[in-house]
Amino acid sequence: MRTIGLLLLAASSWGADYTIDTAHSAAGFGAKHMMVTNVRGRFSNVTGKISYDPKNLAAAKVEATIDASTVDTQQAKRDAHLKSPDFFDVAKYPTMTFRSTKWAQVNGKLKITGDLTIHGVTKSVTLDVEGPAPEVKGPGGVTIGASASTKINRKEFGLVWNKLMDTGGAVVGDEITITLDIEATRN
Repeated sequence: MRTIGLLLLAASSWGADYTIDTAHSAAGFGAKHMMVTNVRGRFSNVTGKISYDPKNLAAAKVEATIDASTVDTQQAKRDAHLKSPDFFDVAKYPTMTFRSTKWAQVNGKLKITGDLTIHGVTKSVTLDVEGPAPEVKGPGGVTIGASASTKINRKEFGLVWNKLMDTGGAVVGDEITITLDIEATRN
């Protein structure tokens, strides 16, 4: 479900290459449950690389991978169901990926379009980016960070399991909100 979130983002006042800091990055998701509330979860093992030059967005790129087996909704039974063939099928599809194809400034906001692969299905999505934050020199090196979000229809990625309720409606909503919080260290 919201996986993906896909990952990403970084920036500095000059072009640089970065590695996503797995310890300080996460992908999250939210989905409607029984049409009355949102269930949220996250993936903790986000890895990847970012190349970013604010003066040359055509050359910018991000490649990120999320370990689907790290899904955590704070409910062990639900997490086991999400890992099963009904949803992510982590035995067959252990990772989700995002590869950017286009970076653009639109009305002063960064948008990154790319190929998101979940459950073996690849679709183009556009991430709305908050940031990137300026570089900061810390104990682990020079880092940057950003947040990004998008919405997907889970059924378009082959995540079709659902159950109808007696009162009408479905147990799991189709629209999934994906959020990414990424910190990356300059190489």
